[in-house]
Amino acid sequence: MIDLGKGSPIVLIPGLQGRWEWMRPAVEALAKHHRVVSFSLCDERTSPFPCDPARAFENYVAQVGTAMDRAGLREAAIVGVSYGGLIAAEFSARHPERVSALVLASALHSHWRPNQDQQRFLRSPRLLSPVFAANARARMQPEVAAAFPAMGARLRFMASQGARVAMAPASPSRMARRVVWATGHRFADPRTITARALVLTGEATLDHVVPVQVTEQYMKELQSAQRVVLERTGHIGLVTRPDSFAEILGRFVDGTRIPA
Repeated sequence: MIDLGKGSPIVLIPGLQGRWEWMRPAVEALAKHHRVVSFSLCDERTSPFPCDPARAFENYVAQVGTAMDRAGLREAAIVGVSYGGLIAAEFSARHPERVSALVLASALHSHWRPNQDQQRFLRSPRLLSPVFAANARARMQPEVAAAFPAMGARLRFMASQGARVAMAPASPSRMARRVVWATGHRFADPRTITARALVLTGEATLDHVVPVQVTEQYMKELQSAQRVVLERTGHIGLVTRPDSFAEILGRFVDGTRIPA
C-alpha cells in the first residue's frame, strides 16, 4: 500500500494485472495536488492485505475499506481502472457513506463476459501467456503512437513502462482467476450508487482492451454521471498522458464540472 501527497483523498484501484506499480505515472501526477492511496490487489504476493480464496471477488471489495481504515480515511474519491472499475462500483454501491465521488476509468461492467480468445486464455493462462503478451503489445501500439507521435518520445515511454512492468510482473494464473471470480460474483445494482460519478475512457478507435461501449453502460445506470473522453488515448491513458488524466480527475474530485 502507498500513501502519497496531500489534499482531497483519492483511492486508486488497479486493473486486472493487480499491481499499482503499473500506474505509477498517474499516482505521481495525482499526488501533486491530492492525497493518493493505492495498492496491489490482495492476492498478489507483495500485498500486505489478507486474501481468502473462498471469498473470491469479495476480497477486493473488503480490501478497499481496509486500505481506507489503515490510511485513516472516513471517505474518499474511489477510482477504479479497468478491472478495478468493477471493484470501485461494487464498493460504492455497498458503502455509499465512504464514497465522496466515483470515477470509472475504461472500466469493465458487471455484464461483461470474456470472448472466445479470452476464454481460451482462462483455460490455460500460463501456457498461453506469451501469446497474450504479444497480442497485448499489438493492441497497445496504436494508442501509444497517438499519445507519442514523435518516435523518440514513444521509445522513452515504452522503455520506462516496460521497466515498471518488469519490476512488478503480473501473474497470468492470478489474472485468469480474477476474471473467474468477477464473472461468478453477484454484483449490487449500480443504479443504487448515489455518489457523484465520472465515466472516463479513451477514444473508441484506440481502446482495444475494454471496448468503450462496455464502460458506457454505466451511463445508463449512474445518477447524474459525467462522461469524458481523454483524447489521444485508448485503454492506458493514465500512463501515456498522466498529467491530463490527473487534471480531469482532480477537477472532478474537487467539484468542478469537466467539459465533455
